Amino acid sequence: MAELHPRDTNTPADALAHPGPPEISRASQVYLWLTATSVMCLLIADILGVKLFQFHLPVSLPFFGTTIEHTAGMLTFPITFLITDWLNDYYGKRAARRAVLVSFTMALLAFLVIQAARALPYWTAPFNVTPQAFEAIFGSASVMYLASITAYLVNNFLDIFLFGVFKRATGGRMIWLRATGSTLISQLVDSLVVTFLAFYIGRKLIAGSGEPMSLHEVLKTAMTGYTLKFVLALVATPVLYLGHGLIHRVTGLRPLPSDRQQWGPRRIPGRLSRSS
Repeated sequence: MAELHPRDTNTPADALAHPGPPEISRASQVYLWLTATSVMCLLIADILGVKLFQFHLPVSLPFFGTTIEHTAGMLTFPITFLITDWLNDYYGKRAARRAVLVSFTMALLAFLVIQAARALPYWTAPFNVTPQAFEAIFGSASVMYLASITAYLVNNFLDIFLFGVFKRATGGRMIWLRATGSTLISQLVDSLVVTFLAFYIGRKLIAGSGEPMSLHEVLKTAMTGYTLKFVLALVATPVLYLGHGLIHRVTGLRPLPSDRQQWGPRRIPGRLSRSS
């Protein structure tokens, strides 16, 4: 992502010997912040996923019935798909894939650190957290954590692919269609994958993780989660446009043409440069 500009032949010798730190352009800074936010949202969603919430509805809705139940990870997880769409539109599919891989790798690293912390010997002290309390948060959700980050990797790559398909089909028009359309399809796969891995495969393979759901219950739970994600994706459409406007205003970038959804041989907007 970084490329140094050729040095000016008129640059003084001391400046060549000590070129100074690289200057980070606005476009590179925005890419860095969006990637960091994606990492944060994925980590928080995986950690908060151990808590389930329930809202009671005044009427009965399809799939939901009279209540809405899901994990608290829904507070931040949908943001990762918005970020992927922004990166895909302005920086290309390679940059979007890179951000997804960074987020997945950091989440996997966090999981390994959590497992190492669980393995440390316990210090019996009145001011220390109890082993039961620690395990209730970081131990019980291990299967869900792995299922979540696996589904994140698979479905964001699918979202990036579908985003390009919709963008080419519409000739780069209708931002809401390429973003919302790709998200709705990939979120369906996400709901099926994470529910199947966490509540069926994971519980069959890992002892002590609970009784596996029936395939009927897996499908019902997945569709309940997807319906909620469907609504959130539609509600987030104004945020999608707001993000596009902010990125353009801050960086000066415009969405890549529909026939060029990756950085090509031309100079990448926002590469690092040396000040002469």
